[in-house]
Amino acid sequence: MLTLSQNIVILISMMAGSMLFMAALNRIWPREKRQVHNDLIGWQLNIIGTTYAVILGFMLYTVWTDFIAANLNVDLEASALRNVYRLAEGLPEPQRTQLQLQSRSYAQAVIDQDWPEMARDQIPEESHNINQAMWKNLMSVKTASPTEIVAEDHAISELSSLTEHRRTRLIQSNYHLPTIFWGVLLIGGSLTIASASMFGSVNARLHALQVFAFTLLITLVLLAIADVNLPFQGWVHVSNYAFVRAQENMQD
Repeated sequence: MLTLSQNIVILISMMAGSMLFMAALNRIWPREKRQVHNDLIGWQLNIIGTTYAVILGFMLYTVWTDFIAANLNVDLEASALRNVYRLAEGLPEPQRTQLQLQSRSYAQAVIDQDWPEMARDQIPEESHNINQAMWKNLMSVKTASPTEIVAEDHAISELSSLTEHRRTRLIQSNYHLPTIFWGVLLIGGSLTIASASMFGSVNARLHALQVFAFTLLITLVLLAIADVNLPFQGWVHVSNYAFVRAQENMQD
């Protein structure tokens, strides 16, 4: 979990580190002496760069897809909650009033407790307790009219969907890229930048600019992967806006 300020510090550190590495390499192994090895270095850079670009693009696509899925799942959970609230209108008393109050409490618990706790990498419990109470309340309905039977049937279906989407949200909040993948990304990025730095260019300033741009692009993509990797943590995270809107709709 990275904050915006941490992202900026890491970016600046990586840019400075690549430039210092280039300066140190030029002192130890002058670029004039490296020019005779450009064919070999260029071949190495081409293979490593192409392989790393494929890996980097795949990782970014994977975490972004997971982030979109987490966002969609939250929308579906909030939609199911609104449906439960509306369907409660067709239930008899006292279950009608209780289920509507529980629906509002669920939305409030998700906004006030679930999101802050997931941001701290904790498992929220309050919404789970309310969800359990909603099930007990709905199962205690003694239906009499056909309308109440239909309302209860649909309410059970929507509550099942709500429970499923909540469980999925908790799983998504704990998911992250395995450490081995981060090792591949970091080592691959280091090798790619080092290979680009070893190229024996005649124009030292242009070479430094190219390595600078190369490092900037790789670092930005790695930071994007790190930020999106944890969909409910950090400064880039799934919003609770869907539940805020659901809460507003349930005030009618």
